Amino acid sequence: MAATALLHDQVIVNLTEDLLAEGTADLRWQLHDLVLAGSRQIIVDVSAVDRVSSTAVAALLTAHRACRARGGGVVIRRPSRRTLDLLHHTGLHRILEVEENP
Repeated sequence: MAATALLHDQVIVNLTEDLLAEGTADLRWQLHDLVLAGSRQIIVDVSAVDRVSSTAVAALLTAHRACRARGGGVVIRRPSRRTLDLLHHTGLHRILEVEENP
């Protein structure tokens, strides 16, 4: 997972099919490490993946809760139609900020 720091408390994470193939435990720990490093806002660019699994969404929600405790959150950037549909069907678009075209 490549993370690009915008500010000391804001990062962009580029989610890839390779990272998802490695398992969501890696994703969960990498997001956790970003929060521990002081990130309050994690922007997750999902444009390189066709669909985000439910376990990946759970990892994003865990990171979102940790960021919210610090006054930030997780932003889902450039979701595919399938990912956007998943977020809407589950109501997660009300919890996680979604940027379709930043």
